[in-house]
Amino acid sequence: MKKPAPLERLDETQARAEHARLSEEIAGHDRRYYSEDAPVISDAAYDELRRRLEALEAAFPPLATPGSLTRKVGAAPSEKFAKVRHAVPMLSLGNIFSDDEVADFVARVRRFLGLGPDDQLPVTAEPKIDGLSCSLRFERGRFVQAATRGDGFEGEDVTANVRTMDEIPEILKGAPPDILEVRGEVYMTHADFAALNAAQAAAGKTAFANPRNAAAGSLRQLDPAITARRPLHFFAYAWGEISALPADTQTGMIAAFKRYGLPVNPLTALCHSADEMLAHYRSIESMRASLGYDIDGVVYKVDSLALQHRLGFVSRSPRWASAHKFPAEQATTVLRDIEIQVGRTGALTPVARLDPVTVGGVVVANATLHNEDEIARKDIRIGDTVKIQRAGDVIPQVLGPVLDKRPAGAKPYVFPQVCPVCGSAAIREIDEKTGTADVVRRCTGGLVCPAQAIERLKHFCSRNALDIEGLGDRQIEQFYREGLIKTPADIFTLAARDAASPSRLKDRDGYGETSVANLFAAIEARRAPPLNRFIFALGIRHVGETNARRLARHFETFEALRAAGRTAGEWSDARAEINNIEGLGEVVAEAVADFFAEAHNEEVLDALLDHVAPQPMEAVVSSSPFSGKTIVFTGSLERMTRDEAKALAERLGAKVAASVSKKTDLVVAGPGAGSKLAKAAELGVKTISEEEWVKQSAPFHFT
Repeated sequence: MKKPAPLERLDETQARAEHARLSEEIAGHDRRYYSEDAPVISDAAYDELRRRLEALEAAFPPLATPGSLTRKVGAAPSEKFAKVRHAVPMLSLGNIFSDDEVADFVARVRRFLGLGPDDQLPVTAEPKIDGLSCSLRFERGRFVQAATRGDGFEGEDVTANVRTMDEIPEILKGAPPDILEVRGEVYMTHADFAALNAAQAAAGKTAFANPRNAAAGSLRQLDPAITARRPLHFFAYAWGEISALPADTQTGMIAAFKRYGLPVNPLTALCHSADEMLAHYRSIESMRASLGYDIDGVVYKVDSLALQHRLGFVSRSPRWASAHKFPAEQATTVLRDIEIQVGRTGALTPVARLDPVTVGGVVVANATLHNEDEIARKDIRIGDTVKIQRAGDVIPQVLGPVLDKRPAGAKPYVFPQVCPVCGSAAIREIDEKTGTADVVRRCTGGLVCPAQAIERLKHFCSRNALDIEGLGDRQIEQFYREGLIKTPADIFTLAARDAASPSRLKDRDGYGETSVANLFAAIEARRAPPLNRFIFALGIRHVGETNARRLARHFETFEALRAAGRTAGEWSDARAEINNIEGLGEVVAEAVADFFAEAHNEEVLDALLDHVAPQPMEAVVSSSPFSGKTIVFTGSLERMTRDEAKALAERLGAKVAASVSKKTDLVVAGPGAGSKLAKAAELGVKTISEEEWVKQSAPFHFT
């Protein structure tokens, strides 16, 4: 990644442009990691991008919205298992990498809560287990269901497999709540992992790369008898749906889990300052090699459940918790080639092909090179011995060459100026406002580029989009080459065309009546997708999962979004409406307008909507008096912080807007309210005080 300009040198226009570019890059990495299971960037590099995004938002507050791409969670559930909808989403954690960031985390929490210097803030610190997240549901004390995290909203049903684990009780001890959804991590010890790999080798089977992969592979066996032969373990540390809380603190909940007979980690400690948190982090880090199981950091959580509730969540992670990661691991190897991959937006992404090397117990042969500026800045050449870094179970990044090992005659790498797939020119777009070139070079072939068309179809069918089981990457590539599927609409006419064809899918090698019937049934089941998934599936630039959810929540129907997009000219009311949706802004509004201004996109949509009917999203809290309302907060709130108020409004089903317009339903005004209050009076928008807001929302705080 090209070294970014110091924040103090940026004006707001430049900051917005960089924010937009970063958001797009992060969204692309999210898609590759969560939807396509093909990451091209390490955890450390990914977190660096997010930290820059957060720094931009801190320096330029108008960019700091709840809808920013600092939100993401999980990976899509496998098509092999039945799916389980989580009653309470399973979110991931934000990351910390330095001592200063620990202090920043504590300060940020205190600031959000409005705590004074003398107010106590106890925080728990526990080992971050490097395993597979799993949720266990107990009803009246009896184990009834287990599910993986999946994409955070929907996971895999692994109940039969978890029943084979000795540490998971069929019936809890004591008097647990009637409904208790316990969450934790499934893992494998080092000793058990070594024994399992020895058995794999003796049987002539492939060895597992590391204990985490072994645990995940064992839990996801279609035959529970295989899982039963694998020594899996579990640590409980959180909860989802629960009918009654047995304690009012994080430490109290862990103690309750232990009373119920669930395994908990004994290394959890209660800390009262950033210094104590760091001391426990270093203590656990010193034990890391002798624990007997893998950990990759320490998790900090605000101890008080009441404060956790006040802090709430962003879509990617809770505000009241963060993971302090251990340093990344490094190795050296030889760079044999640089391969250019073409994505659905035409982005040319360089990937390093390496001599396989073990880093942190995992054999890796590919690494990200980010973009052509990064290759030039580091002067990376084919044939170089390079340093690579791995932080997490993803493709690592290339840190740079070992110059004293550079072979004679090695030449600087020349990034291609044409698309390697279709031969069209590949350019770096110039931002008209800043005059700077995009860091990404893109193929201009558009619809004539097979790589882009295939990647768009893969995205459309991916797990977090329409989630069509049986239409994986391999099938889409094959069907595209054969002309069976060229556009999204072709997916929904495939069964009818196959029935009329003399060459039936069921008669092909690798297919059969059952597999084809399952494919057609999966397609049929996606004719009425949730609106947010449908919007995300369209692949509109800058519209990832979070922005798709915000657009769906605001417009409620695709017809309304399409009508706004069609008329969203630069100074139009429709553009202002999209721009005013909390968390979106000018870049997204322009991208939506551009998408609907493209005639081919309209043709594709017309054909697709003949077969698909997107459905409104589920309501958040439908019984709330604010559900479906558009709310604007203004002035200085005294009972809660502004971020807390916005988070509460969204939990109650409201849409939070940044400014007052004729579509605003309610303005909540605190002391010092100015122009927004005057605008509300001018438009006749209902206005209430913060006290009244608190009073009306109070009955719904803990739903």
